[in-house]
Amino acid sequence: MVSQGAQSTKGGGERTEAGVSGGRRRQAAIPYVFLAPFLILFVTFLILPLAYALVISVYADKLVGGNVFVGFENYKQALGDPGFWDGVRRMIYFGIFQVPVMLGLALVFALLLDSGAAWFTTLFRLGFFIPYAVPSVVAALIWGYLYGPTFGPFSQLADYLGLPTPAFLSDTWMLPSIANVVTWEFTGYNMIIMYAALQAVPREVRDAGAVDGAKPWQIALYIRIPLIFPAILLTAVFSIIGTFQLFNEPSVLQALAPGVITDHYTPNLYAYGLAFTNQEYNYSAAVSFALGAVVVVFSYVFMLVTNRREVRA
Repeated sequence: MVSQGAQSTKGGGERTEAGVSGGRRRQAAIPYVFLAPFLILFVTFLILPLAYALVISVYADKLVGGNVFVGFENYKQALGDPGFWDGVRRMIYFGIFQVPVMLGLALVFALLLDSGAAWFTTLFRLGFFIPYAVPSVVAALIWGYLYGPTFGPFSQLADYLGLPTPAFLSDTWMLPSIANVVTWEFTGYNMIIMYAALQAVPREVRDAGAVDGAKPWQIALYIRIPLIFPAILLTAVFSIIGTFQLFNEPSVLQALAPGVITDHYTPNLYAYGLAFTNQEYNYSAAVSFALGAVVVVFSYVFMLVTNRREVRA
């Protein structure tokens, strides 16, 4: 009887341990169940297309032999392509003056919101964020109408006042005009990121500066801004990536200025033209990956230089 009872107790303990172990496995699997929809979409619409583009970038269509493996020949051609580098140089010029202006405005508006100096803060915040909710194609259409040399309100106003028609879509002013559209679109987005970071700054830190006699602008410059530097750095990196990927705005405005915006005005516009106009899908994929490498290099160099300056400070 004792032996049977001991065996029964042992069997019950094993079943309990098995049940606990199974419950732990099920509990550990719960996060993956919730992540599954995202992972499926992520792999389907990002990883697989990238893998396919990488594969076709090492092939080329030949008159003899059809689609043949060429290795890194397409990449060598892309790195020596003046059309590709012309677009890259233009985007560097674009980013040099557009990104600081956009992030500077976003920082000023975020500081105003955080300080409580702005009236109707909810409306103020919503008013600056709404342009980000407008699709970039629609934004480019809106500003294209405003820039119109014959039908735009600015040109009509200039004609009414007897002034020269503004040449917003000329070769000289096209890049600043596109920069204005991008700034209008993304200033509010960057402002929200910086404002959220400012909200996380402890109130006692600001009060300590005020007690020491610091003026509001000194508190903002020497206390609040340094404390949200990681958020500013994040928006700067996102802006650098977005600059090199510029496509929708010049693509839409190209119809209004066909002689100004060329097929290689931006690297993405160049890659799109290669694929869907010239049917050079393999070379277009190589150009796209070359652009990705340029973005990685510039982002890394920017973060490296910024971090070194922060350490020295």
